[in-house]
Amino acid sequence: MGSINPPIETREREELLNRFLNVRKKTELLCDPLSSEDYVVSSTVDTSPPKWHLAHTSWFFENFILQRHKPGHEAYQPEFHFLFNSYYKHMGSYLPKSKRGILSRPSIDKVYQYRKEITQGVYAFLSTVKDQEFKKLKRLLVLGLNHEEQHQELLLMDIKRNFFENPLRPHYQNNQVSSPYVYSDHKWLNLPSGLIKVGVSNAREEFAYDCEKDAHSQWIESCMISSHLVNNDEYLAFIDEGGYDNPQYWLSDGWDLKEKEGWEHPLYWEKHGQEWWTMSLSGMVPLDLSAPVVHVSYYEAQAFAHWKGCRLPTEFEWELAASQEKMSGVFLESGEFDPRPPDDDYDQYSQIHGTLWEWTQSAFLPYPRYEKYQDGLSEYNEKFMCNQFVLRGGSCITPLEHYRITYRNFYYPHMRWQYAGFRLAKDLA
Repeated sequence: MGSINPPIETREREELLNRFLNVRKKTELLCDPLSSEDYVVSSTVDTSPPKWHLAHTSWFFENFILQRHKPGHEAYQPEFHFLFNSYYKHMGSYLPKSKRGILSRPSIDKVYQYRKEITQGVYAFLSTVKDQEFKKLKRLLVLGLNHEEQHQELLLMDIKRNFFENPLRPHYQNNQVSSPYVYSDHKWLNLPSGLIKVGVSNAREEFAYDCEKDAHSQWIESCMISSHLVNNDEYLAFIDEGGYDNPQYWLSDGWDLKEKEGWEHPLYWEKHGQEWWTMSLSGMVPLDLSAPVVHVSYYEAQAFAHWKGCRLPTEFEWELAASQEKMSGVFLESGEFDPRPPDDDYDQYSQIHGTLWEWTQSAFLPYPRYEKYQDGLSEYNEKFMCNQFVLRGGSCITPLEHYRITYRNFYYPHMRWQYAGFRLAKDLA
């Protein structure tokens, strides 16, 4: 007799649960190069210890799936709710982010045991619930997977920041690649005026965050977008020509912050004699002039654009440009955890998918007909829709399956430890 294919619902459940196991395992694999001491370190108010990321992503699944939906579930350890809640104020008090670096206890072994228990608990529970119940919980599971993939990127960002503060400048991996300078033929590509459709429809079944919805019409004026990201050589010219010393290029807040913090170059740059070096996840390496500049704030990107007589693109201009380029690029799975120089594998816009998140001049605000998450998740995105700017495009440490052209990342304009670069735009008369 021929084999009988399982029902669609069964196959979908198996695929999602296998993805769940794979995502959980990938997070742990990213921690393999760490020593036990590395798990505790948090060097700035923006970073979190690797141990906290491992525990928080487990707390998310325990709280939103097991605690709320599995009858009789008992908290793995009640105090973990306080320690590993991130910012959900309606759930009660939590450890301030600035205090996460004091968590010498629970031990990393205890955190890994917690992960194991929650992974097994979620898998067993969702394997046995009835189809109708699984359909209701599927949305929470997929959101939890995307949440953990966000933390995979944050994990690498934070490890790099922590290792930079260590005077030994340790290596996370040994993947240093040096290459001769490669000139990139930057071109200005025209986007005509018109009404375009952006965002994700509320009716679409495939996953997207609430802030990517609803799809809506957006008018753009004719403009030009650069084919390439701004590279280190170009940014070095900005520095050499006094870009950090001339207030006419800077927003007032940016200038005041630059003066207060003593910024003279991007984060992680250091000058040794006459040569510039930068921190990578392979330790300190000579600055590759043909690689795109990374670890710059919105303020620095905007100042550079002003110096060049240009501006940053809006997120809508960026989305239109990105839709014209094939969806391939350098993401987490490549193992190249720092941006490389562009190659010739593009049609119009080099490195617009992957490699680096790109600053836009668009504020992070809700789209028309925005519907925030329910089921206790209303604080996931909505509460951050003030004083932050949108970045687009993914990065070399963004999981590929986590990426969409419509993805709206967001950061405060002063932040630099994320993998952020930029490309230029300019208006047409």
